[in-house]
Amino acid sequence: MDDGSTDKTASIVSEFPVRYLPGNGRGPGAARNIGWRAAKGTLVWFVDADCVAEPDALPRLLPHLRDPSVGGVGGSYGTMTADSLLSCLIHEEIVERHRVMGSRVNFLATFNVIYRRNVLDQIGGFDERFLKAQDAELAFRAMDAGYELRFEFESRVRHFHPTRWTSYLRTQRQQGYWRVWLHLSHHGHATGDSYSSLGDHLQPPLAMLTLFAVVTAGVGHAIGRPEAWWPALGLAAILAALQWPMTLRLLLRTRRGRYLCYAVMGFFRAMWRGMGMTQGLVGYLLRMKRTA
Repeated sequence: MDDGSTDKTASIVSEFPVRYLPGNGRGPGAARNIGWRAAKGTLVWFVDADCVAEPDALPRLLPHLRDPSVGGVGGSYGTMTADSLLSCLIHEEIVERHRVMGSRVNFLATFNVIYRRNVLDQIGGFDERFLKAQDAELAFRAMDAGYELRFEFESRVRHFHPTRWTSYLRTQRQQGYWRVWLHLSHHGHATGDSYSSLGDHLQPPLAMLTLFAVVTAGVGHAIGRPEAWWPALGLAAILAALQWPMTLRLLLRTRRGRYLCYAVMGFFRAMWRGMGMTQGLVGYLLRMKRTA
């Protein structure tokens, strides 16, 4: 499935016994829908374009589907960019979250996941409106349809994690935007799921409150009220403190001091996600007003 690549994908693919499907450039949800609808099998395995499946990735997923109540099963990550600090921070956080997930979950990502073809048919595939978070949205609808979801930590695809801070933070802003749409469209998941906790979900709004408090404190300081900084400092301290549980888990598992940097990454990531969530809320309300 090629959704608008700019390299020589078409010519490279022609050298292998696979079917090449050109996309229409409407995003990952639309591209995945083209792919699974063209598939002939009863199971559809999704692997992201920036991932390389390990040899046993698929065999480790398949046993879960012996249970007919299971509609989908996903796996974990390896890494292809271990020489980048940012990539390592991202990767080890994901692995740490995956390590504590049980086999029965309420969230699956599409970088390494199998869904039954009949489940995709039944629920209509991916919602193409979602340019991000379309994998979680699909998982929520699969569960609403009565199917179980499973997770297999030992199934891994090696991923080219981001190595540039600017592109990573830009993606986090986009994730924040679409998470608002996700949780306003599917109630009951905003307090956490198998992958993330309530504390994770509270960080972006807290980051926005912190920024608002900083602006307010600046105004207060300008008119001779230096005590106006206390709320901003308090909120920033809370946001910083929320980074430490994961930071300590990474330090204890890896025993490498470089993972102290996770606390800094998490703090600024919350800011960018919060900005995206603010934009997403405004966009969602405007859409509701137009369709009312």
